[in-house]
Amino acid sequence: MTTTFLIIEDNAANMELVRYLLTFSGYKVLLAHDGQQGLQMALNERPDLIICDLQMPRLDGYQVLEQLRSSSQGEQPIVIAVTAFSMPNDRQKSLTAGFNGYISKPIEPENFVSQLESFLPEQMRLPRPVPGH
Repeated sequence: MTTTFLIIEDNAANMELVRYLLTFSGYKVLLAHDGQQGLQMALNERPDLIICDLQMPRLDGYQVLEQLRSSSQGEQPIVIAVTAFSMPNDRQKSLTAGFNGYISKPIEPENFVSQLESFLPEQMRLPRPVPGH
């Protein structure tokens, strides 16, 4: 079974970059353009890892997380905050709120997938494609 990521991001360029990086690495990717759509997809599709922007229309990342944690039965999804908020206390605030991790924007494309994979159990990580083969 392929590991599934859900990207909840209202910026089209950011979403496309993350989608490309994960798809190129072999992962299944679901896309949501705002917090409300992301919450519904998370509850219906049960992705393995959710990449969630904090500042979005309809529901912000904190509201998505709160509703996800309160309505989810059984195993909780891994939710990573990916945000342009980068004040010193933003990382701590997001972790205290219940996010499993925090990555600040702009992301580093060459490291991003491995950063996300570090939150997954070993058996859910895909082998790296070898360039030129």
